[in-house]
Amino acid sequence: MFPATTFKGKTVAVFGLARSGTATIDALQLGGATVHAWDDSAPAVDKGRAAGLPISNLHQLDFATLDALVLSPGVPLTHPEPHWTVLKARHAGVEVIGDTEIFAREAAAAGSRIVAITGTNGKSTTTALTGHVLQQAGLDVDVGGNIGKAVFLLRQPQKGRVYVLELSSFQINLMPRLDPEVGILTNITPDHLDRHGTMQNYAGVKARMFSSQHKGDTALCGVDDDWCAAIAERALTTGADLRRVSVVTDLADGITAHDGVLRDKRGGAVKAEIDLRAMPALKGRHNWQNACMAYGAAIALGVDIQTIAAAMMSFPGLAHRMQQVGRVGAVPFINDSKATNADATEKALSSFENIYWIAGGIAKAGGIEPLKPLFGHVARAYLIGQAAKEFAETIGSMRPYEDCGTLEQAVSAALRDAQRDNKPGAVVLLSPACASFDQYPNFEVRGDAFVKAVTQLPGIEMTIPGDAHAART
Repeated sequence: MFPATTFKGKTVAVFGLARSGTATIDALQLGGATVHAWDDSAPAVDKGRAAGLPISNLHQLDFATLDALVLSPGVPLTHPEPHWTVLKARHAGVEVIGDTEIFAREAAAAGSRIVAITGTNGKSTTTALTGHVLQQAGLDVDVGGNIGKAVFLLRQPQKGRVYVLELSSFQINLMPRLDPEVGILTNITPDHLDRHGTMQNYAGVKARMFSSQHKGDTALCGVDDDWCAAIAERALTTGADLRRVSVVTDLADGITAHDGVLRDKRGGAVKAEIDLRAMPALKGRHNWQNACMAYGAAIALGVDIQTIAAAMMSFPGLAHRMQQVGRVGAVPFINDSKATNADATEKALSSFENIYWIAGGIAKAGGIEPLKPLFGHVARAYLIGQAAKEFAETIGSMRPYEDCGTLEQAVSAALRDAQRDNKPGAVVLLSPACASFDQYPNFEVRGDAFVKAVTQLPGIEMTIPGDAHAART
């Protein structure tokens, strides 16, 4: 926790008393601001009052006395309709911002550097990978925002410190002065339309990543969807160094990895190459895009190519997202518990051959029907949970399958068959294409159960640190 000194002497209302809200309140008070805190939840208000927070009923407060309203990103700013605090603030002419905006002002005042990352998919892995590469290069780095720590729980900004921040569209919508030294937009597909109204509005918020950049900044923009391609054209006018990124097209000028080899091109000439195909935590086209973005950010901050490649090789991946957790001989075990629908599992099935696939739970609409074109990548399937019967009917005679019931039985059966079949490139993959709630409270607990089951296998060599490995040894 550190003081938000840029609001010293100002009067601020903070709406939302969850973790980021309470951290912001503490930071503002430490920095010398007068704070009025409130929430629509009576238990949250009672808890805040008991904790000594400066609770004030914002319904009764004259917003004309405020310098700013700090809104939780989970509260509607525009759709389906503006929250009542937003309407009061607009009527009083008070700016509406978020904790990330206050943090960005603190970072700018201290001379810190910000790498900001957004996009519909891939932003968490890109954020974690970028932070890992910069840390391995010896830079003074903190990682947070929409991933991990709330911004005011990071270390206090100081000159030269680099903050790698994942930003949701909700957070960007509350950052009128967003101006990152490196801005990254991975991709845009339909999402959160209940909060943005239309795709045009949603894409417009994402485009703000680049709108305030200037000469000396770097804009990294994916161009493999039409929305981002259009945003890249507009970003040309900001003066920042625009680098287009594609994992579909072999760009003549940009960063590309259409065949799994990252190539940095300027004017048709290849300036650098990194083979991503051997990177254990960067399997699949979607991860190649993440790697291209992290590479572009690292280059912009002065990291050399050899250091970037070595850091990518050592990147452990995010827990529950295509994470290699262990290996028995040549057979790796991949935890992709975060894949709670067919679209997410499609990326995993596209990334490997000879997959011993563990799937099931509570099926989403459509089940695994969209995955049929990828069943050729599956050596055998191991079905668990409520969806087992439905998934068995979908698979039919296309691939061998076994109704295992539990995750532990599926892990043992998958190893048994992978060792017996001895297929090249075999992997045991948990990518359920389902919600977890029939057997586990969330996908994290399901993923942890997978890791625990893997630790119990004979001959296992764990490839992730922490309690799972410790339990084995």
